[in-house]
Amino acid sequence: MKIVNLVSQVFFLLITVLFLIYYLIGYDSAFEADQNCHSYLLSYDNLSGNYGCDHDTETHQWILYESNEGKEPAKIIKKFRYKFL
Repeated sequence: MKIVNLVSQVFFLLITVLFLIYYLIGYDSAFEADQNCHSYLLSYDNLSGNYGCDHDTETHQWILYESNEGKEPAKIIKKFRYKFL
């Protein structure tokens, strides 16, 4: 019985730590994440128009990316995750 109790306490502690990490490291709003993404975008030489920011609603984040003119996928430079709830 002590082992079951110990395992449940460790599981609860792990869930609590993951929950705290998730909510402490993200931006407070989508607007804040958007502003930071565009701020980083201004620091890149964007004369060719290869850099951009895009909103991913499924993962709740703004993504700074570099697009390629070829058929290769875009290169993700930085992600700006915001808190959903």
